[in-house]
Amino acid sequence: MSVKVNTQLKILDAAQNLFAEAGFNDTSLRQITTKAEVNLASVNYHFGSKKELIQAVLQRYLQVLMPRLDHEFVQLLAKTQPNSLPDILAVFVKPLLELNHVQRKGTRTFLQLLGRGYTDVQGHLRWFINHHYGQTLDKFVLLVQQSCPHLPASVLFWRLHFSLGSIVFTMASNDALAEIALADFNESVDIEGVIARLIPYLAAAIAAPVLTNVMPTGVTQTVA
Repeated sequence: MSVKVNTQLKILDAAQNLFAEAGFNDTSLRQITTKAEVNLASVNYHFGSKKELIQAVLQRYLQVLMPRLDHEFVQLLAKTQPNSLPDILAVFVKPLLELNHVQRKGTRTFLQLLGRGYTDVQGHLRWFINHHYGQTLDKFVLLVQQSCPHLPASVLFWRLHFSLGSIVFTMASNDALAEIALADFNESVDIEGVIARLIPYLAAAIAAPVLTNVMPTGVTQTVA
């Protein structure tokens, strides 16, 4: 491995761990370079800016995850009948678990980083993901729309983002949840088992009927 590649990997590894632990906003380049044991100029040389470093950290996972998902979505879209929502969501399981081969505990780390992108308001990440993988995400949304034709686009938007929040929280607290399951219910659960338990919950939540309430002021409000 060349010195250049080794330096890049050291920066990426240090940045990934710090971003996942403390968030993007609360992690400085100085902290990253200290942990990576490189000088500050190395970050600018290899990545250009903190935003580009954040994108590079996510890209390590996305370049593995998204092509696999795209392939699976194409297979589902080729079917003549609409797919069930649990089957659509189940497509994510194996590709997400394969991220553990990218990095140790890669699945949980990736989802933590993805969650940080929302809580830390990293708008450039939304642009980056849409720019590189927007067509894949569009396939997923189309599949969900086909399986839940009763959902207006705005309701689907909220429910998919609520689902993402549930996934990020569950993965971030995976170890604690597994300990509670073992202590309280004598259930031994690995990360695949946690995801398997999460899918039916998400499917039911996303596909739930849309209720229309009439507010006291006479304004009709659609409740997701």
